[in-house]
Amino acid sequence: MYVPRDCLEHLLALEKRDSLQNTAINLVELLSKESSIPLKDFGLHGSIALNMHTSRSDIDLVVYGGRNFRKLEDLIDRLVENGTLNYVFKNRIDKARRYKGRFKGKQFMFNAVRNNEEIKSKYGDFKYTPLHKVTFKCKVKDDSEAMFRPAVYNIKDYDPVNPGSELRDDLVPIVVVSMIGCYRNIARKGDSIRVSGMLEHVQHAKTKETFHQVVVGTGSNEEEYLWPL
Repeated sequence: MYVPRDCLEHLLALEKRDSLQNTAINLVELLSKESSIPLKDFGLHGSIALNMHTSRSDIDLVVYGGRNFRKLEDLIDRLVENGTLNYVFKNRIDKARRYKGRFKGKQFMFNAVRNNEEIKSKYGDFKYTPLHKVTFKCKVKDDSEAMFRPAVYNIKDYDPVNPGSELRDDLVPIVVVSMIGCYRNIARKGDSIRVSGMLEHVQHAKTKETFHQVVVGTGSNEEEYLWPL
């Protein structure tokens, strides 16, 4: 098992590093200093962490904690504005997420990992029952867990786009969960989104409280997605 935080600590401790490893360390140290996020809250994964990288590899960063992630987003915006970094947008998802950039000629990506205190449930807390596919439009009510995987969006204003997605009031979902990594952080609070996924009935194992959610990335249908509007 490779833990991103441990992989970064290992790289920082190396006496001899190659060019890409040095660039990765320079980037992390820059981001840590300018954002006041401690180095211990950063990590590395991907080929550098596995020591399988080449000179053409990307730098894959993680930052621990949702608040740290938002701080890092704001910092990278500022660093792009002053020319220290550049964004890399290859498609509409890249442009919406703004998580890819270039530093000293090397492409990097950054994502978020939950801190332990941000893990709100454990296996067995809830029972999930799939119902049927729905496609709809809605607004993002809360995006505080949108940067993680799975990405969680609290939603409102459910608006079906076809007759099969029309629901009784007691079946209307209040949450969208994306198991597909590319849909992390693709929309923010107040944004409108279009979603296609599996409607699920969710019941808490102890309290028996219930609600409904839509899961994108169940593997049951290739036409599951989450798009900003």
